[in-house]
Amino acid sequence: MKPLFAAAAPALVLALVLAAPRAAAQSGAPPLDPVLEGQLERWLGAGDQIFDNIYTRQGSADDSLDFHAADGHGPGFTLLRVSDPAGRAWLVGGYNPQSWDSVSGWHITPRDFQRTAFLFNYTAPAVYRQVPVSFELPSQGSFQTFNGGEQGPSFGAGPDLFVDAALDTALSWRLSYGDPAGEGRSIIDGSVGGRFFAIDALEIYAVLPIPEPAAAGMLAGGLGLVALAARLRARRDGRGAWAVRGRNRRCPA
Repeated sequence: MKPLFAAAAPALVLALVLAAPRAAAQSGAPPLDPVLEGQLERWLGAGDQIFDNIYTRQGSADDSLDFHAADGHGPGFTLLRVSDPAGRAWLVGGYNPQSWDSVSGWHITPRDFQRTAFLFNYTAPAVYRQVPVSFELPSQGSFQTFNGGEQGPSFGAGPDLFVDAALDTALSWRLSYGDPAGEGRSIIDGSVGGRFFAIDALEIYAVLPIPEPAAAGMLAGGLGLVALAARLRARRDGRGAWAVRGRNRRCPA
């Protein structure tokens, strides 16, 4: 690993992407379907989830500002359908346990319990989790995401998965995610050297756990009991007030 690479990565990538080929507007069916949804839930390991589509790239006029208009929705998945000039296609993406934003720069996760983000290649398939603290360079996996208004969703210091400002070009150069033995390889096609891929579709989903039926029933029942208790208390207090006033009326001053 080059010690200063992480700090220089955003500027370096932006310079490279200026020379990248432009992709067409979003095309084809939406990336998310029930089968992929089930796989993402298994990789997340948090049970059934509600997937709320908060952003879908509408066409070539969309840019990073449109993506960041959906910021602040908490944990979620980024889904990318990408292709190369030979016509090969992949479905890739990542899970961000924090909200995206446009101003905070690096989201740094110094401890293992914070390193819950991951990248995936659904076509391969493969999943790449943040490099743990136990690695010889403990900070390597700490670069969870980069948050800046001049680019789309970006994971890791490689960057491990990067979307440019036009939301039409992707790059992957592993550094913060996956087995460090694969450093420098793309999660998309396994190549080394930072190849560019056209983004054919981009979607962002916020995720929330689906409440268990029993828990939801108990919650509803509990709320009902609280409301009933409040009504009985109000009725009792009302009777007490009238009784006091009645005695006051019967007793001379």
